[in-house]
Amino acid sequence: MAEIKLDLDQKSPGAFYLYEEGVKIGEMVVNIADGNLTVYHTEVVPEAEGKGYAKQMLDAMVAYARENRLKVIPLCPYVHLQFKRHPKDYADVWTKEEDGL
Repeated sequence: MAEIKLDLDQKSPGAFYLYEEGVKIGEMVVNIADGNLTVYHTEVVPEAEGKGYAKQMLDAMVAYARENRLKVIPLCPYVHLQFKRHPKDYADVWTKEEDGL
């Protein structure tokens, strides 16, 4: 079972890191400032692609945003695409004005 850990740094972007059996296989780079959680990049190692790991990180990020009453700015192409495909699922956290829509 994959494990997701959030590592935040006050001075630079942090990330949701995805581990499988103790090995890092993915990350979602984020930054939190002024009530917004900006997502810059999502990546899974090539051998783990297509197994739903990016979606697991997306779900963890959205849950964190909801718990902390943050709005999400999806600069990451993957996250932005998921928000556009499923707008009702993310309407409460999606800051459309900030991502150029």
